[in-house]
Amino acid sequence: MSLTYTIRYHSKNHYENPAKGASWQFLIIPEDNRSQQLIDWNVVNSLATASNVSINGLGFKTIRIQANQTFTDLEIEATFIVQKEELNPFDFIPNTDPSLDYALIKTLDFRADHETELRKTRFTTLPAQHRAIFSFDRKKNVFENLRMLNTWVYHHLFFKVGVTDVNTPLEEIIMKRHGVCQDFTHLFLAISRQNNLPARYVSGYLHQGNGYFGDSQMHAWVEAFVPNGGWIGFDPTNNILAAQNHIKVCHGIDYHDCAPIKGVVYADGRNTTAHIVEVIASQQ
Repeated sequence: MSLTYTIRYHSKNHYENPAKGASWQFLIIPEDNRSQQLIDWNVVNSLATASNVSINGLGFKTIRIQANQTFTDLEIEATFIVQKEELNPFDFIPNTDPSLDYALIKTLDFRADHETELRKTRFTTLPAQHRAIFSFDRKKNVFENLRMLNTWVYHHLFFKVGVTDVNTPLEEIIMKRHGVCQDFTHLFLAISRQNNLPARYVSGYLHQGNGYFGDSQMHAWVEAFVPNGGWIGFDPTNNILAAQNHIKVCHGIDYHDCAPIKGVVYADGRNTTAHIVEVIASQQ
């Protein structure tokens, strides 16, 4: 069974003083992969400026907008139609002997192949005093440990908007125990990489019709590499594995690789950005 999702993305950027030009990039286009296909899409902006599409350094489609006029507001409206196939994240056979998993991840070839996803950043490095915050059970295979980690992060943090932002350090998140999906994701990444397991930050859209946690913006989850299973999605914000309700846009080492909007604006003063995302599903 497949589902067709209609995704409506709205972004409003307001500048305190008139800007005299700007260049933005929006990383919001769903990718094509083995479980999802981008059927159609459209984007317009309030400046009536042409939108160009290019491929960024990580291989994902990016909308680029260049403004040469003076303005105080930019609004962008985008609609995406995606067909998503039913995905069973349990459709593989894990190693029954856990030692095979841990022998593999110690090999030089494995570590070289996954060097990027093992790399720690300021958002995915456990502070020294918290490095024992979660321990892997080496009597269980990698997949079982990652599922346990998914549940642990879900219970350790409490979903609450407005208490963190995109620059909140991991130590503060661990101490406050409140945050949004990007905070749950960064904590999962830090613990996974601390245990030499490759993992990457994923940005996309979540259909919340089943009561899942998520705010009015884009969602974040993890893809971790599981021996025999490959890249499998874990959503610690909801204590589930990523499946048919998750529509992927991109992945990277942490949030900053996947930020939905980046840009340069020639203006003085402060600016504000607001996003609203709506995901509607229909069965095929």
